[in-house]
Amino acid sequence: MATATPENKDSFATSGNADDKQSKAFVNDNEKGGIKTMPFILLNEICEKLAMVGFSKNMVNYLTQQLHMPLTKAANTVTNFNGTSSLTPLLGAFIADSYAGKFWTITVSTAIYLAGMIVLTLSAALPQLRPPPCAGDQVCQEANGSQMAVLYLSLLLAALGSGGIRPCVAAFGAEQFVEEDPTQPKKTWVFFNWYYFALGVSILLASTVLVYIQDNVGWSWGLGIPTLAMALSIIVFLIGYPLYRNLDPAGSPYTRVLQVFVAAFRKRKIPSISDPKFLYVNEELDASISTDGLLHHTKQLKFLDKAAIVTEEDSLKSSEKPNFWRLNTVHRVEELKSILRMLPIWAAGILFATSNAQQNTFSLQQANTMERHLTKSFVIPSASMSVFGMLSMLITIVLYDRLLVRVARRITGLERGINFLQRMAIGFFIAIIATMIAGFVEVKRKHAASASGLIDSPESTIPISVFWLVPQYSLHGIAEAFMVIGHLEFFYNQAPESMRSTATALFWTSISVGDYTSTLLVTLVHKYSDWLPNRNLNKGKLEYFYWLLTLLQALNIVYYLICAKFYTFKPLSHKTEHVEGVELTTQV
Repeated sequence: MATATPENKDSFATSGNADDKQSKAFVNDNEKGGIKTMPFILLNEICEKLAMVGFSKNMVNYLTQQLHMPLTKAANTVTNFNGTSSLTPLLGAFIADSYAGKFWTITVSTAIYLAGMIVLTLSAALPQLRPPPCAGDQVCQEANGSQMAVLYLSLLLAALGSGGIRPCVAAFGAEQFVEEDPTQPKKTWVFFNWYYFALGVSILLASTVLVYIQDNVGWSWGLGIPTLAMALSIIVFLIGYPLYRNLDPAGSPYTRVLQVFVAAFRKRKIPSISDPKFLYVNEELDASISTDGLLHHTKQLKFLDKAAIVTEEDSLKSSEKPNFWRLNTVHRVEELKSILRMLPIWAAGILFATSNAQQNTFSLQQANTMERHLTKSFVIPSASMSVFGMLSMLITIVLYDRLLVRVARRITGLERGINFLQRMAIGFFIAIIATMIAGFVEVKRKHAASASGLIDSPESTIPISVFWLVPQYSLHGIAEAFMVIGHLEFFYNQAPESMRSTATALFWTSISVGDYTSTLLVTLVHKYSDWLPNRNLNKGKLEYFYWLLTLLQALNIVYYLICAKFYTFKPLSHKTEHVEGVELTTQV
């Protein structure tokens, strides 16, 4: 039993048992996992991302050209799909952390996504599943109800599959390395670099090879190839199963969060305790959810501390667990506090995602109207313009690790140069510049259309090079290298260890809300202004929309800097590991 008083000796006895269990787990975990699992996990990620991006990157063209959707409806369909795909990770993270574990969640979710890919490929291959083609000034027939039902079924399956893949792959790969092992320093940090680099390579392939096939060979081939890649990813991932370090689910994190809320509410009328030493601590009870160490008590959100105050009604006995709906340990209370402290930083990522969403919608439509000939016979697919963003992102990642970190380290004294909050701030600032420049490029594009007498000819090619779009794509890629990786690292690092899939899901939900915010903005702007016309972008005022986003992002970065200044980092206790007779003392 552990009591609320520091004099209780049983609390020290339970911590000894917990240490023994952790030590055994530590030794067994080292027999699996490590660098040998990376080829399977990263190759799986490359195949999966190749399929996902090949599915979604050129989707707005598929919807407008093959299903004859109006532009704003197609743009909203894309952002709604992306938003739903980034919202379902909350469900996938819950299943992984509570019941199935990350390995089986990834496997089953990939199979569900594969089913969606198969349905979409069939709709592209079978003429009866899409409307008849049209040419010239002919009025195009939109897809009928049954054809739209097939489309939405494939999107639904893909969104559900994304829910299990996105929150688990990064966390599962990071778990292959034991952070406390002194023989493997910083391997988790290295994994995140390789993970995002592999993601970038797959997006490059999808944005070039697959998009070219879709635009020039056919959509059945352009969607069939990523479908095969998704099937291959399942096979590769399963082959590596004997090598993986699989951690057992630690129970529902959502239930623990709710229990703390309920316990604190039930004890809301009792007086607070000024000395945190008298709050309930039980290391043995928390052993399975605190292998990295117990969370320290923090002074923020003190009303939640009441969930850890022991009263006479709690009836603690040495042989029984407490009723968690009335009493929780300090560690469990601090788990909830950690999540709540992360939410303001989470919210700051929403408008970044909103701005980034335009690269796959309106920026793509800009590219469709511009001169895209690289040679007399080769035309750059409009969706392939995102390759400049990916290249900029990959180059920035390499320069960041090899150059910027070393320079910043001399100034800040930090091992990684700058912390993830500072890294995110740089990304926010660059994204503002990117969106502002996008507005000026649109002014340039429309001026060229007007000078050539093509304002009323939406299907004609405007004599202005598509490479005018390179600055906005490249700056968005650089911003992503700073903000998105910093955001992902923030969630993984600051989340309680038993909630890392859930925290990664939070990362994706910020993108989800950003996509839905884009849908809302586009809908409102289209309804109440003439900025975003459906058929003729030349007659619109897209630059005003970009500058509206610029203003919103400027306000957002002020909000973010205030949140970052007052953020409290997750505090972990010292812990001692006993491995083969050697005592290793670490602080996480």
